[in-house]
Amino acid sequence: MKFRYCTSESVTEGHPDKLCDQVADAILDAVLAQDSQARVACECVATTGTLMIMGEMTTECYVDISAVARKTLREIGYTRAKYGFDADTCGVLTAIDGQSPDIAQGVNHAYDAKDALDIGAGDQGMMYGYACDETPEHMPMALVLAHRICQTLAAKRKTGALPFLRPDGKAQVTLAYTPDGAIDHIAAVVCSAQHDENIPIEDLRRALLNDVILPCLPAELVQTDTQYFINPTGRFVIGGPQGDSGLTGRKIIVDTYGGFAHHGGGSFSGKDPTKVDRSAAYAARHIARNIVAAGLARRCEVSLAYAIGVAQPVQIGVDSYGTGVHDDVRLAEAVARVFDLRPAAIIERFGLRRPLYRQTAAYGHFGRDDLNLPWEACDFVRQLSDEL
Repeated sequence: MKFRYCTSESVTEGHPDKLCDQVADAILDAVLAQDSQARVACECVATTGTLMIMGEMTTECYVDISAVARKTLREIGYTRAKYGFDADTCGVLTAIDGQSPDIAQGVNHAYDAKDALDIGAGDQGMMYGYACDETPEHMPMALVLAHRICQTLAAKRKTGALPFLRPDGKAQVTLAYTPDGAIDHIAAVVCSAQHDENIPIEDLRRALLNDVILPCLPAELVQTDTQYFINPTGRFVIGGPQGDSGLTGRKIIVDTYGGFAHHGGGSFSGKDPTKVDRSAAYAARHIARNIVAAGLARRCEVSLAYAIGVAQPVQIGVDSYGTGVHDDVRLAEAVARVFDLRPAAIIERFGLRRPLYRQTAAYGHFGRDDLNLPWEACDFVRQLSDEL
């Protein structure tokens, strides 16, 4: 049998890019905890011994940005200089300005507003949401497994079960699909974990295989010829921002669907919900998951597009990859009738003006049934079914 292969990756919370995402969202949460109407677009850069926080922020509250950043780094596990980054001794630089009034005027009052509360989109752009029936979370199996491996790496490190582990790490899973689209087996797993310099490489590889990787994989998908590449370079002592600089928004495929769907290019972390890069992407995922949960398609990608300062999306699309029980145009028309996709309506529906973002900044923004995120609810199944 000829197979089609698909791969997804994930990274741990100590990865330098993910470190930056978490700091940005921790700052956003700290601001929203005091000022729910704040406008925030915060980004971070990390390198050896230094964290820089920059962007635009309009708020009436005061947040000790440096203290929030250091607390986040400490919680991730960067607490000793020997790990390559230390929350208490690293330099934290800030460069924060107010939101441009040219942007603010379009957000405050939409071009197509029907009332004074109708805010406009904070920027133009395309956003995509995806769901499939491969897992209970309606997410691609390869990405779910990659996230699971990285979460296990972090848990084994934090509990001391594998004391030689350090904060940085990543995983990648390749699945083999049959011609009819069913998952046949796991073809390959890659796992690289930062570690103490004194552990022999073979001991490290054995522990990661038996204590981290295999417990995360469905036994029925593992074959005798499944390949494992564990710390394939042989040494990963220097990691985190010391080994590679970090930047907010550089892991957008890890954040979303692992390459199984399109991406509009905008990152999520550090942005308040008036930025449709974030809120509309959450809305698109919510729609796609409800379509799949309703049995209207086995796979579904929802696309939205906005114009800056305009409330209504300029485009709504559905692609069911030929798995829909109705044609895609009919599905898109039903979506437009059932869902209010103005930014203010999305914000209200999901309750997005509150501190809930730091928890999403590692291990994915979607398929997180453990976090009870509002955009993961299958609460529009009946409305969609009735509309069709």
